[in-house]
Amino acid sequence: MKKFIDTLKNIWKIEDLRQRILITVLFVAIYRFGSKIVLPGIDYNGLEKLQSQTSEGLMSLLDMFSGGAFSHASIFALGIMPYISASIVMQLLAVAVPYFQKMQREGESGRKKISMYTRYLTVLILLFQAPSYLFNLKFQVGPALASGIEWPVFMFPATIILAAGSMFILWLGERITDKGIGNGVSLIIMIGIIARLPMAFYQEVASRFAAITGGGLVMFIIEIIILYAVVCAAIVLVQGVRKIPVQYAKRVVGNKQYGGARQYIPLKLFAANVMPIIFAQALMFIPLAIAQYANPQDASWFMRSMTDHQSWLYNVIFAVLIIAFTYFYTAITLNPTQMAEDMKRNNGFIPGVKPGKDTAEYIDTVMSRITLPGSLFIAFIAIMPAFAGLLDVKQEFAQFFGGTSLLILVGVVLDTLQQIESHLLMRHYDGLLNSGRIHGRGGVAAY
Repeated sequence: MKKFIDTLKNIWKIEDLRQRILITVLFVAIYRFGSKIVLPGIDYNGLEKLQSQTSEGLMSLLDMFSGGAFSHASIFALGIMPYISASIVMQLLAVAVPYFQKMQREGESGRKKISMYTRYLTVLILLFQAPSYLFNLKFQVGPALASGIEWPVFMFPATIILAAGSMFILWLGERITDKGIGNGVSLIIMIGIIARLPMAFYQEVASRFAAITGGGLVMFIIEIIILYAVVCAAIVLVQGVRKIPVQYAKRVVGNKQYGGARQYIPLKLFAANVMPIIFAQALMFIPLAIAQYANPQDASWFMRSMTDHQSWLYNVIFAVLIIAFTYFYTAITLNPTQMAEDMKRNNGFIPGVKPGKDTAEYIDTVMSRITLPGSLFIAFIAIMPAFAGLLDVKQEFAQFFGGTSLLILVGVVLDTLQQIESHLLMRHYDGLLNSGRIHGRGGVAAY
């Protein structure tokens, strides 16, 4: 406890760090305040049907990422996810399209162009998603529209408000990155997820203690132990890294000697981040979308299983897709051939491995070996909410037992703590931990 109090005092002593934390808190408070502002013309008391719709399935996931703004018809209802979708598309284009590949190699100017195109694509996605959200809103809560306002008249300004709200969230995220602490966009996503944790925790506690069969306290303790174990597994996954030693040859230019030092290439166990889960989840939502237009009584066993999040068939296919997408995303984000060429260009080599093709094959082999346990880890964490559901854990609380939400929470918290520790170490204060440095998703200690 004394170590924790001393660390807080040290953080407060560093003026720059103190200002960054306060700015971050201020911008997060603005985001949470905006999430409670309902679209003009909507009666908040008439949103019960929309909130019921967002209590499960795809809508529940969207509502979780928006911090509840989706189910409350807020001006921030679409959240930051349109920007995330645009970023994913641009990442794929940078791999598959030569024009964007060239742009990515242009350095800072290329990154600015890609960032500009990402924003344009975000606006296009918003102009499509906002009317879709409003049509669903009309179907769910049509009577909730204020009297004297027609839906055709309401749609146009509401679309602009929703699009502007999402772009404002993006602006807040960028300001947090520049002036605050941590990655702003990731932090906003984390705040949206964690905002639902207190209510989900309260509902789970109430349901356990209200259980007629008894043993509620014991089952709740078992839940917490399992949750703690899953969080520890996620931390291991996020921090896991395999280092490849690289020796640089000595060069003598004039009277100066260059090279000769040994460095390491950190290859992350969690190189694909949460993207495999997002891609796999998008495919798993297709049967749910088809089932909405079919008669439930006429649905086949396969269709019923694919629309049940707790069925063994659903979870097996979901896990297989995650493993496949993990290999795919790792392959398009890490290029062993390019790494080998860069190493050779800088007179570097892996001890015992010939430069060039052999080095590329060696790196590829290492990546394949560490990607397998990483993908199995991700698949296991992704299907943990299904196992939690089998233990009668309420869905709102079960979402924190794994999946995208848990990995985002762990990754963002570690990244933010790593930045705080960097500020402390630069001012010659002790770090946050006595046992060693905090590792973020980059897998490299902060110095």
